[in-house]
Amino acid sequence: MRDVFIERIYERMKKDENIFFLCADFGSPKLDLIREEFKDRFINVGIAEQNLINIATGLALEGYTVYAYAIAPFLTMRAYEQIRVNLSLHAQLKEININLIGVGAGLSYDVSGPTHHCIEDISIMRTLPNIEVFSPSDWVLAQKFVDYSIKVKKPKYIRFDGKPLVQIHERIDDLELERGFKEIRNGKNVCLVSTGYMTHKALKVAEMLAEENITVGVIDIFLIKPFKEDIFFESIKQYRNLITLEEGFINKGGLDSLISGILENKKSKIILKRMGFGDSYTFEIGSRDYLHKLNNLDEDTIIENIKQILKGDI
Repeated sequence: MRDVFIERIYERMKKDENIFFLCADFGSPKLDLIREEFKDRFINVGIAEQNLINIATGLALEGYTVYAYAIAPFLTMRAYEQIRVNLSLHAQLKEININLIGVGAGLSYDVSGPTHHCIEDISIMRTLPNIEVFSPSDWVLAQKFVDYSIKVKKPKYIRFDGKPLVQIHERIDDLELERGFKEIRNGKNVCLVSTGYMTHKALKVAEMLAEENITVGVIDIFLIKPFKEDIFFESIKQYRNLITLEEGFINKGGLDSLISGILENKKSKIILKRMGFGDSYTFEIGSRDYLHKLNNLDEDTIIENIKQILKGDI
């Protein structure tokens, strides 16, 4: 996802001299092209995420479109005060186009341990006014978002997985980014609502259940903020149960809280089950699947929960 996104920015920089790309000493094969060809519009600030935000803000206040690229947990949490003051507050007074590119969402840096896990970012970035949050599940969405990021002149947080992910969405022209979500599979009583990497897990669960003649829906949410609540509710009101799947702390302002708020606002009787991380960090070292199993986010546990829900619906 990251490389497709950066390559698309590179193509736009050939035509648009108003674009700057900044990084916090973080590389990428595709980034080498920008570094070599646009030396006057590429800045490596070093391992200094707070300064990354400061420089990006100065350029944006002069009217430039800026991309600021770093490891997701360090970008969002080490520089949170700068994001709040320089981006969130400023954007309420003046048009600025700064795009924060965070790589390593969720547990994609699985073996690096809890310092590199990024399971708070949706919660803390959602809470800031005037900042959009984009959480793609594949490279098709990432590529589509480049044009949107240039057109929409607001601060944005773009959370990319740190690992290569297979394509989910078939046609780039059929995707409506402003809609914010896509129902990938239709179901009956239960629908899985997910974002980013967890949409891949939701689809795998749906496929495993289909072999048992159990049909569940899958909705991929990619534009978390702003979010079109009315359109989303029309898509889910056929279901009796929703299950949110996220690599984040539940009941703390993440994806589950977004969905819960919608159901409450609509006075809906749809039952919500939240699946994510409890109120603790994971210090054990292992693969993503291993860490999911430790936190009851593995396919078998999700399927068991769905079957229990369906038993109650009979």
